Amino acid sequence: MKRKRSLVIFYEAILILVTIVMALPLFLAITISLQKPEVVFSYPPKFFPTSFYWKNYVEAFKYVPLARLLLNSLIVATLITLGKLATGTLAGFAFSHFNFKGKRVMFAALFATLFLPAETVMILPLFLIMKSFGWVNTYWALTVPFMASATNTFLMRQHFLTIPKELQDAALIDGASYLQFFWKILIPLSRHMLAGASIINFVYAWNMYLWPLIVTMEDKMKTVQVGVKMLMQSESANNWGVIMAGTVVALAPTVIMFLALQNLFVRSLVRSGMKG
Repeated sequence: MKRKRSLVIFYEAILILVTIVMALPLFLAITISLQKPEVVFSYPPKFFPTSFYWKNYVEAFKYVPLARLLLNSLIVATLITLGKLATGTLAGFAFSHFNFKGKRVMFAALFATLFLPAETVMILPLFLIMKSFGWVNTYWALTVPFMASATNTFLMRQHFLTIPKELQDAALIDGASYLQFFWKILIPLSRHMLAGASIINFVYAWNMYLWPLIVTMEDKMKTVQVGVKMLMQSESANNWGVIMAGTVVALAPTVIMFLALQNLFVRSLVRSGMKG
């Protein structure tokens, strides 16, 4: 009993240490964003500001149109998340509940795409396709190429396979269609998995940098991640307080979203782990 308690304390200490290490960059970013320029590089360094210098945030919004870039990121991340959930659940439903010709081959091909380095292999072909459509510098180019994901399809298929087939048979006997079974039974039973997938997809879309940088030409169409880079190239290039203020603004929505949905996210991980 005593040995077991010691192990628990040891594991908790490791987890606390890892949490501190992972949270340290965010803590430093917030601290620097609230310091005056002459204090940022002072020696010895001050990790806890004695006063809050909010002017860094005002200047970050002054040098770069952060409000517009935040709106762009919100629109792009929301549309990509909804698109991935829609296509992932429908494709997962098809692969888990229907038998059709070529199903195994199609799923194997889909699974194989998980191993492709998307950012290096797909960027040029995607850009040429977007250019041929006339979508460069539009929300279409920022969102449509990422509205389907092999990862989401695979995860939803695996989750749907854990739901008893008898539920579908009972629903069909009661007169429900396949679509009604999918929408009224399968989706409500998968809300924890969908919540977890929503957080992961939203954070992924919010943090995209390379594709928005390539496919947008005007500043008003860029996303907030590109905006942070723009801050480093603006008049505030050497003012790390302003740059960190922009970084905190770019991070805030994803942190708030995670804190708001963390219970659902943890439940989805626990349930998927128990079923796996």
